[in-house]
Order: sequence, then structure tokens, then C-alpha cells
Amino acid sequence: MNDTNVILEVKNLKKTFGDHVVLKDINTTITKGEVIAIIGPSGCGKSTFLRSLNLLEVPTSGHIIYEGNDLTEKGVNVDKLRQSIGMVFQHFNLFPNMTVKQNITLAPVRLKKWTKEEADKVTAKVLEMSTQQEIVEYLKSVV
Repeated sequence: MNDTNVILEVKNLKKTFGDHVVLKDINTTITKGEVIAIIGPSGCGKSTFLRSLNLLEVPTSGHIIYEGNDLTEKGVNVDKLRQSIGMVFQHFNLFPNMTVKQNITLAPVRLKKWTKEEADKVTAKVLEMSTQQEIVEYLKSVV
């Protein structure tokens, strides 16, 4: 797909652990500004899929194309890749010595995506909201 709005394309992604096939022929395209949800029962491969997208799990086969670059090619700079792909883990811990606001703003400021002032403004707005839908709609307008 050559659409300039495509930021992520997954082609025929497969992940196995021994004889156990966790991901089989996964294909998807995600465009700029799109918000998606990955849902399914426990153990169906959601986390493995997400971990594969930033190479925390190395796919058995298939292609992950991020901003036009095939991440499954040999020699990909994984550290550079991870500077632009964020992930929230299922079992994560906040930094206990920091406030919620400081925990939220840490990554975008440290990665130079937003100034401290921009991150503080977005975080203040998000913390005022009461539903996930409100948060998603607001974030779509600022990202």
C-alpha cells in the first residue's frame, strides 16, 4: 500500500513458540490519526501481536512496515524504532516517587515529542475527563 497516510502495515505476520502457533497470517493497515482497539479472549495473542510490533517478540515470519520501513529486515535499529513507538504493558508500575501527572508526561517530554508545557496542558485536560471515549476523542485532536 502506498498511501502516505499509512503509518503501520502488517503483512502475513506469524509467531510461533515451538509447535504452538500464536499469530497466524495477521494482516492490518493503520493510518495516521486512526484509533484502534485489539480485543479478544485471554490467550488469543493480543499481547504477542503488540509486542511483535516493536520487536519485543521477534516474528517467526511476515512483515511489519512502520512509516515505510520494514522492521523485520536484518539490521533494523531497534533502539531508534522504540523511540517512536509507545507501548503500555498489561502489568506496569508507575514510578512511585512521581505524581500521576509526572508519570504521564515523562515519556513524551523525554522523547522530545512535546515540551513540558505542552505535555502538562494535555495531561491536565485528560485528567479532567471521566470516560475513555472523552480521552480518545481529545487525544485524536492533539496528536
